[in-house]
Amino acid sequence: MNRMNGKVAIVTGGASGIGEATCRLFAREGAKGVVIADIQDSLGGKLQDEIRKSGANAAFMHLDVTKEPEWVSAVRETVAKYGRLDVVVHNAGMSGPHGRAKVEELTEEGWRLVMDVNATSAFLGTKHAIPEMRKAGGGSVVCVSSIYGIVGSRAGTAYHASKGAIRLFTKSAAVQYAGEKIRVNSVHPGFTDTPMTHELHARPGVREERLNLTPLPRLGVPEDIAWGILYLASDESSWVTGAELVIDGGMTAR
Repeated sequence: MNRMNGKVAIVTGGASGIGEATCRLFAREGAKGVVIADIQDSLGGKLQDEIRKSGANAAFMHLDVTKEPEWVSAVRETVAKYGRLDVVVHNAGMSGPHGRAKVEELTEEGWRLVMDVNATSAFLGTKHAIPEMRKAGGGSVVCVSSIYGIVGSRAGTAYHASKGAIRLFTKSAAVQYAGEKIRVNSVHPGFTDTPMTHELHARPGVREERLNLTPLPRLGVPEDIAWGILYLASDESSWVTGAELVIDGGMTAR
């Protein structure tokens, strides 16, 4: 119960889904502070209160991950509150109609929106976290990509491109900052039941198709991904950087 002992973490998209599961797990594993960063104020505040009632330390902060000034404020407030910053989990993301559109169906506006939320956000957050991690003597950045940052599908142009961008951003940053003990890794979830995928998985035939593509006979749940994020955030992975942790029930092994 102490794999995050003494560590302070910011988790974007932390109010629901994989982010929520990650915040709860970090708190249970003894984090000094867990910052639930999200635009969902009500859900974030509720999660903050629940974690605090369990005896752990958590704070909700409103953060639009596409806006650099908000990242500057979030990092500053985190350090002011907890004294340091050790971990950033870039989990906030979107798909929706823009993310799932084919090339000819996609607008420039839709492309930019998906890229900003899913990829530019990771650049901004990492940029402003690095100076504080340097002061702490090292740190861990975990970028939540997707199996669709590795392979393609029948649609999803912008989503795939944005998740692929995170994958390569991770490797570049990992090489640049390894000498300062700042590790950067990516996690690649497979088909997982989250609030973001609820509407898609409710469509006729989609769940069945995805189950058929997944060798382990179920879809993922947020906790499946959170355990992998915990490993990369903890000191257990102290010799792991620039890596891709695929958590997909075997889908990409086919």
